[in-house]
Amino acid sequence: MGGSREPGVVRFGNFEVDQRTCELRKHGLKIKLQQKPFQVLNILLERPGEVVSREELQRSLWPDGVFVDFDHSLNTAIKKLRDALGDTAAAPRYIATVDRHGYRFAADVHEVVLKEAAKGPEPAPPIPGMEPPSLPPTRPAFKSRKWLWVSAAMLLLIAGDSYIGWRYFHRARTSGTRTMLAVLPFDNLTGDSSQEYFSDGLTEELITQLGQIDPRGLGVIARTSVVRYKKGSDLGQVARELGVNYVLEGSVRRDSEKVRIDAQLIQIKDQTHVWARQYDRDLTNLLSLQSEIAQEVADEIELTLGKNPARATPERRPVISQPSYEAYDRYLKGRYFWNRRAPYFQQAADYFQQAINKDPNYAQAYGGLADTYALMSTWRQVPANEYMPKARAAALKALELDESLAEAHTSLALIAERYDYDWQTAEKQYRRAIQLDPAYATAHQWYAESLAYQGRFGEALGESERARQLDPMSLIIATDHGAILYLSRQYDRAIEQLHAVLEMEPGFYRAYIVLNAEVQSGKFADALRDLERWRQNGVEDQIFWAEQVYVYANWGKHSEARAAMAKLQRTKQPPQADADFNLVPAYLGSGQNDEVIALLQQAYREHGNVVDMKVEPRYDPVRADPRFQDLLHRIGLAQ
Repeated sequence: MGGSREPGVVRFGNFEVDQRTCELRKHGLKIKLQQKPFQVLNILLERPGEVVSREELQRSLWPDGVFVDFDHSLNTAIKKLRDALGDTAAAPRYIATVDRHGYRFAADVHEVVLKEAAKGPEPAPPIPGMEPPSLPPTRPAFKSRKWLWVSAAMLLLIAGDSYIGWRYFHRARTSGTRTMLAVLPFDNLTGDSSQEYFSDGLTEELITQLGQIDPRGLGVIARTSVVRYKKGSDLGQVARELGVNYVLEGSVRRDSEKVRIDAQLIQIKDQTHVWARQYDRDLTNLLSLQSEIAQEVADEIELTLGKNPARATPERRPVISQPSYEAYDRYLKGRYFWNRRAPYFQQAADYFQQAINKDPNYAQAYGGLADTYALMSTWRQVPANEYMPKARAAALKALELDESLAEAHTSLALIAERYDYDWQTAEKQYRRAIQLDPAYATAHQWYAESLAYQGRFGEALGESERARQLDPMSLIIATDHGAILYLSRQYDRAIEQLHAVLEMEPGFYRAYIVLNAEVQSGKFADALRDLERWRQNGVEDQIFWAEQVYVYANWGKHSEARAAMAKLQRTKQPPQADADFNLVPAYLGSGQNDEVIALLQQAYREHGNVVDMKVEPRYDPVRADPRFQDLLHRIGLAQ
């Protein structure tokens, strides 16, 4: 394509491609096309009539370090592209397959001057002091393959890949350099359902130990993604949903003094048993037994694959004295309730404290207590000014006993971020946790949030993707990914991601932040439908009515907004430490900016929910207020 007209929009047949807005249109109407198929189309349009090899497409779309099933993913992208264009492989008008080599764009391509291009959506208003998230700037199109490869890599980093593969959450696929393993929940054969905590705890501890053996060579799926499966699950389904090569499954039986563990390692590709063991031990030797099983599993996997000389020797944790069995048993109970989150935090804290009372030198019990107090504070169940200092004391004690405890470093990072507003210390602690345990999905997840609050969205989405690879079935990790997309003002992608979570679990409260994205993108009717869905799942509290005020007020339906405000004022506040803060959406919607600022100032004094102030789009109406800017300065987020 030549000529002097301004590039940026190209036309072929009845179609137009607008690179500025990443849109495909037919007869002026937008055609839905997902990210990877759109990138493939752009690469082919750069060299119309030429063959682009599959290897070139792989290098452009999936750089080194991104683990995908390339053949399946590219074939899926090509199929989706052909479907959007109404094309077929048998009689191609646009996308021709060159056997055993690649693809060629077969139609004539013409540049379109800018004034002929259909206008895309208005860009989001910039946030003062922060570069707004955007696509790469417009450049002369289709003339530099180097630029296209760079832009494709940047789009992958910034936007992630939430389309190819499983519908609801991105699955981390394996490559030739990394093996993925899922440890299915061990069966409880005691006949006593009250002993589930023991088998669950054993599963979680094995996941932790296996994840630390060789993080570069062996990826281990996190507990929250495997908890739904049991021994005897359809291994094909497990492989499809988790993207694993191996499954470790087994059972546990114990009495007052002994424990018997049966374990077997299964290779997914042919469902063969490559290793099986039975262990009979005294309960007092349980921790040593977990290490023994983990090392034997890793050795068997390496023997099956062959020695990989490229694998780096991981950082070895120092040998820490083992706790008493009584302390360890209570620690497992604490983790069992901590994993269930609210309303079980207090039970978790009680068991962690009992473990400490049994063994005052048990580092992991202090780490569990730090995790619990920190989340109780950030989930607004208890006053942060009271419980965050308790969380810090527990985390510091844990690290005094065992500096290599990734969980404690992660808790300290969260405390530094949410309570101290010390972003540098938070980042240091998050990075240290990830260095110690690269397989700890929570560290990647919380670090991603921290980066997003600072406006570092490219890095944030990269960390969020790592968390999703490690824990592909986690609702909270998938939801937080959607939240980061929303904060970066990628509203359509946020809506799609958060709706996927709600399709999996309609009662997952956190995912209803989709309302925010729908209002910001002007989809008010959709927001009201989701509010009604929220109500149908048993939520009709003060937060519900405040959100309804916000939706109606932004939609310009003032009588409905006033009616919702009246219901809000008659509704009892929920039992939260900073319940007044629930009124913020209503005040924002009704233009009561002084009340918004007052509640933000109160939340700052109480170490409440203010860390998102820099990037939360709903604060745009008060962003220029000097009092708002003063608060940004106080929490360390002013530019």
